[in-house]
Amino acid sequence: MKIAISTQGENQSSEVNPRLGRCERFIIHDTDTGKSNVVENGGRLSSSGAGVATAKMLADLGVNAVITGFVGPKAFAALEAAGIKIFIGAQGTVEQSLKLYQDNKLDEAQSANAGAHSGI
Repeated sequence: MKIAISTQGENQSSEVNPRLGRCERFIIHDTDTGKSNVVENGGRLSSSGAGVATAKMLADLGVNAVITGFVGPKAFAALEAAGIKIFIGAQGTVEQSLKLYQDNKLDEAQSANAGAHSGI
């Protein structure tokens, strides 16, 4: 399973970026191999619809879940349509967020909560 975490840095000790569409990069963690890699978010360069462009990029990368602070309603719908699980309200470091996910301590966001700051 591939998990994308929006980040402000380039490693697991970096802070989670609270934005999905306009974050600079993601750390993609593969739970099967235990390996992580950094991916630049090309979707953030869109003049409009950055969240939707980012959702498409994540879907193209085969991501199964995303952990971030906030997801707007259009990006939420795009992620949901791609079958990507959404965990919002993330804070702290990438490493802390991954640990919470692995310990089943993150709540998956539901359609009714699109754009809300909740989930952890």
